[in-house]
Amino acid sequence: MRRLTALLVLVPTLCLAWPAGHAGETAADTIWMSVLLGGRKIGYLQVERRYDADRITTVQTLALELNRTGRPLKLGSTSRSVESLDAEPLGFGASTRLSAIDSTVDGRRLEDGRFQVDSSVGGQDRQEMLEWPRGALLAEGQRRAMAAASRKAGSSYTMREFDPASRHVMEVRMDVLGDEKVVLPDGVRTLSHQRQVLGLAHGDQVIDLWLDERGIPRKGLLSLVGRPLEMLACSRECALAPNQDVDMFRAAMVDSPRRLPANWRATPLRYRVRILGPGDDRLFIDTGEQRVTALGKGQWLVDVGGARPGGQAPPQPEDSKANAWLQSDAPAIRQLAARVVGNAGSDRAKMRRLRSFVSDYITDHGLDVGYASALEVLHSRQGDCTEYAVLLAALARAEGIPARIVSGMVYADRYAGISRVFVPHEWVQAWVGDHWESYDAALRRFDATHLALSSSDGDPWHFFAASRLFGRIRIDTAMSGSDLIDTPAPLGPIAPATAGGER
Repeated sequence: MRRLTALLVLVPTLCLAWPAGHAGETAADTIWMSVLLGGRKIGYLQVERRYDADRITTVQTLALELNRTGRPLKLGSTSRSVESLDAEPLGFGASTRLSAIDSTVDGRRLEDGRFQVDSSVGGQDRQEMLEWPRGALLAEGQRRAMAAASRKAGSSYTMREFDPASRHVMEVRMDVLGDEKVVLPDGVRTLSHQRQVLGLAHGDQVIDLWLDERGIPRKGLLSLVGRPLEMLACSRECALAPNQDVDMFRAAMVDSPRRLPANWRATPLRYRVRILGPGDDRLFIDTGEQRVTALGKGQWLVDVGGARPGGQAPPQPEDSKANAWLQSDAPAIRQLAARVVGNAGSDRAKMRRLRSFVSDYITDHGLDVGYASALEVLHSRQGDCTEYAVLLAALARAEGIPARIVSGMVYADRYAGISRVFVPHEWVQAWVGDHWESYDAALRRFDATHLALSSSDGDPWHFFAASRLFGRIRIDTAMSGSDLIDTPAPLGPIAPATAGGER
């Protein structure tokens, strides 16, 4: 099962920074912010800025503490932006603690204008060259753009924000709403309200910012799994005050309209789903086993059944390549994959052996792991559904089988004391024969209670970007067998399990 750490991705888009000083100076500034979810304190953000003779360095440190079914989960990230006095990018860096080993990124501009990027995930080091994305801004460039726009109430503008941790460029629309009085822990201030609209695959992510006269955010507000997340500027003592207990996992659960007995789960199931909020966003994806049909007014039919050709586009070259989180080119991963598949003759037979192996390999179901890479899981044998998925996908790719990580939810009769719920979950798709087929190493089998929201290359960014969606989903009905009387026709039955062959 998955926990939600989307904050580690979303918070850097708040673009905290300071204005430049005077030439020849060396100065430093610090701002503190308290992070609250649903009105309860869960952590802090510290932003330090140093102005030297020829550059501006901004460092943001985020520390969060969440409750996951009764156990604390501590998460942290640090991002660094280095820019010239004209806000030209010179370097960037990030360190993210999602598991026992920090994931690090360090990029520096070379004389030819490209950036050399050194990264380490799960203990494996990589080096690559990056062409700087046209128009992409780091922290100081973002601050200057926001400060310049703050005097233009009613206007809109766009920014291309570069995130050092993920190396993604986010296309952001900024709407300037005008000056407002804002209550902060240290008093009332008049701030410029700007709304940041980030276009994601499943609809817009909206972040409201309130900026002072220098373009420095003093308050940020967004929605996470149906709860308001606030970041409020305050004193160091306020930001470092004790955290309060918040069970994020419970907030991400989606109630099931009925109990789904075991005999239903191997048959096609149809769900009637409502998506809360404005617009007609399509949150679920079509896969080889899932078909989504629009009903209008935010309502959808989601049919889940057996794998079929044509339900999803064939694999792309990147579906077979190693990356920072699926280190399928690591000798230890390649050797293990070859040993497990042995003399299996087909890709389906290989996937069944790999799935069975991974199901038994992870022996410590650690609830304090945020997100580990395949190589780290190989060494620690610890984790939950994400760790099962990244290891299985990496082993599949090591054998030349295209594989993806699917993020979504799965049904549980009872989980963490709650009955009949869908909980965040991840599993693997592999290309076998002429279609994508799902394999769930954490639960040992794939069934029709798996609802897919996205598929990706294993980078945690993709799951975190989708995690905000759970609070918008309501499942009104679930139907099976003779109940399936609406059109279109449901997908075919899930292939029956055989000894050692569960998916």
